[in-house]
Amino acid sequence: METVAPFAEAIEEIRKAGAESSSLCFQCGKCDVYCPWNTVRNFSIRKIVREASLGLTEIEGDDIWRCTTCGSCPSICPRGVGQIEVGVAIRRVAAEYGMFPPSVSAVRNASASLVAEGNPLNASRETRAQWADSASVSPFTEEMDYLYFVGCYFSYDPRMKKVALATANILKTAGVSFGILGSDESCCGESIRKTGGEQEFRNLARSNIKTFIDRGVKKIIVSSPHCYHTFVNEYPEFMVAFEVVHISQLLAELIEDGRLELKGAYNTKVTYHDPCYLGRHNGVYDAPRQVLGEVPGLELVEMPASRQNSLCCGGGGGRIWMETPKEERFSDLRVRQACNTGAEVLVTSCPYCITNFEESSLAMEGENTLQIKDITEIVNEVLS
Repeated sequence: METVAPFAEAIEEIRKAGAESSSLCFQCGKCDVYCPWNTVRNFSIRKIVREASLGLTEIEGDDIWRCTTCGSCPSICPRGVGQIEVGVAIRRVAAEYGMFPPSVSAVRNASASLVAEGNPLNASRETRAQWADSASVSPFTEEMDYLYFVGCYFSYDPRMKKVALATANILKTAGVSFGILGSDESCCGESIRKTGGEQEFRNLARSNIKTFIDRGVKKIIVSSPHCYHTFVNEYPEFMVAFEVVHISQLLAELIEDGRLELKGAYNTKVTYHDPCYLGRHNGVYDAPRQVLGEVPGLELVEMPASRQNSLCCGGGGGRIWMETPKEERFSDLRVRQACNTGAEVLVTSCPYCITNFEESSLAMEGENTLQIKDITEIVNEVLS
């Protein structure tokens, strides 16, 4: 006798959206132990996976939108359950039915802006390269070695523009042949895909790939780990492969090759935060530390939760667009961890991390004087 699940249609719909691995879960609960949400509230990704396997998922609620896709649970799962893939699959189903709770409503705005302007920030496409007006950065041509794919936050956010300018100055100082796409650059699509916008992602990916091929792009520099992850791991789905390097990796190469000489002193105690999409998802741990180790005078101290155990800032999985109550911010915990090392500067290499850490640091004003910096800003300071 065959037992037929009463929610067979729901199970099939969720599986078709990409949640096939939910059936592998044997409910050991390790994912819940490692999930950063359980440092601030009760949350069970195990429950979500189990409900998906039974077709019992509640797509109307907030819980399916909590996962930051940080990669902690897949990294320790003994059964190879793709918790991120399951969560994203459920979000795809919810998005298809237009089920966005109030805390997630900003995803609609981000999606509309991506379609209209190629970025999630409701900014004009024509102003995408304004950050470079004072930097004398050239448009990319086929004769150049690298395309610098700036990314949305570095192009538009006032704080992140400083990072883009520092990056451009470093590349020029090192004699790197590079250019940018300007208004022809569109979002890589990583975060909208994680919020269920599969078609929006595919449209953005195809548009970027066409632009890359038409312009003769072969090698790409990125500042965002989310762009890095997408170009390296997701764009190959479209049968293309570009040589992609994160700026921290390129900095390490330039310093090692003697093309970038760090002459100034940075007599400061610094701690480094591993972004989820650079570290756990792509294994880039050593290059940023190698760079910081070459900065004269800099003292690097590690937080107890570092490298593969780094605490997520809370911005991945599209959470950067969503509302998070103050008492539920992982970034507050991370900033306190950084302060406890005695460091004066918390350095990282991700726009989401910088945004969240600066908000947390400002909210804790009076408790500490911690500065938040991108690794390129420190390197740029000691170039002369």
